[in-house]
Amino acid sequence: MIRALSVAWLTVVWVLLWGSFTLLTVVGGVFVGWLVTAIWPPGPVERLPLRPLPLLSLVAFLARDMVVSSLQVSRETLRYGPRSRGAILDLPLLSTSDRVVALIAGAYTITPGTLVLQIDLRGGRWFIYVVGPREHEAVERARHEALEVQRRVLDAFGSPAERAAAHDLERTLR
Repeated sequence: MIRALSVAWLTVVWVLLWGSFTLLTVVGGVFVGWLVTAIWPPGPVERLPLRPLPLLSLVAFLARDMVVSSLQVSRETLRYGPRSRGAILDLPLLSTSDRVVALIAGAYTITPGTLVLQIDLRGGRWFIYVVGPREHEAVERARHEALEVQRRVLDAFGSPAERAAAHDLERTLR
């Protein structure tokens, strides 16, 4: 079943890449999808828990964060121009799930002025770039905000153990 869905999805992508919906592109897409899934068979799909209230909280937090961050980046750019500063932070990664880590990275990166540079799953670290901090307090605030994004994603999608670890880390950082 997973392979059939993968072939169907790859066929859709193939047709979209060719830009024409013809019998030849569909058959070609099915063939390419079948070939790709024969060489690299899809693995088991990890089911993520979904908690609706924390998910709504995450969406609201990210919407607010996008507005506030847009204003902060605009202020930094208009005030300092090419002399704008940035910081690279090394933070603990509280999940070992590829899918949850991808959600964390995506949620963090959609915020203006932030970027995930590297994720080290084995070492349990992630490295991020932040525009704007000029003093130690601003760097610590950026660190806290990045951990807050991670905690909120874990609240919505993480395992109970990951959620507990995130809350424990948050308590130790206060």
